[in-house]
Amino acid sequence: MSEFNLVVAADILGIIAFALSGFLVGVRHKLDLLGLLISASITALGGGIVRDVILDRTPFAFNEYYPALTVFTTILIAFLLRHKLRHEIERQWLFVISDTIGLVAFSITGALLAIDAHFNFFGVIILSFLTAVGGGVLRDTMINQVPSVLISDFYGSIALIVAILLILSNALWNLNTASVAIIATLAITLRLLAYTKQWHLPKLEIK
Repeated sequence: MSEFNLVVAADILGIIAFALSGFLVGVRHKLDLLGLLISASITALGGGIVRDVILDRTPFAFNEYYPALTVFTTILIAFLLRHKLRHEIERQWLFVISDTIGLVAFSITGALLAIDAHFNFFGVIILSFLTAVGGGVLRDTMINQVPSVLISDFYGSIALIVAILLILSNALWNLNTASVAIIATLAITLRLLAYTKQWHLPKLEIK
């Protein structure tokens, strides 16, 4: 039960961070209230819904009450405190840590479900990536901008690293709670270090 509660807590933390991110992006693009709701919901839940559709099962957001309630509560609080929210809240450490935990938690969930469904190496990586950043990609596509994960800092790469480590761990020794916890800790540490050091993947320039 404690393990389940820990997973749910990480999931809720990620939903809050992603919903807030979607809300702020919507505000910057001057979306109306419905637009803000859609932007926040897609960012927080879109990746999980796409994952579950690929796995041919009912999306978790339609089975459980806490995902939608978490999104709506986050939007309501953000709306009430909109004048106090800093424009650069995404750069505040509390947000960064919450966002990182959500990113890693979603990456692990996607990878574990893919492994359980006997997906191949490529399938596990894709499902992990889509679960973690799919919502943000859908949001950015909806507002007609290049998905931030394609041009931003060392972010989407974390989902790929998590998936690869889980695949290797499962191949070398059966996955267990301890190995997943170690991989999660390494991924969170790497993401925070990359954020602090401002690491970026190299970009190709054609002159």
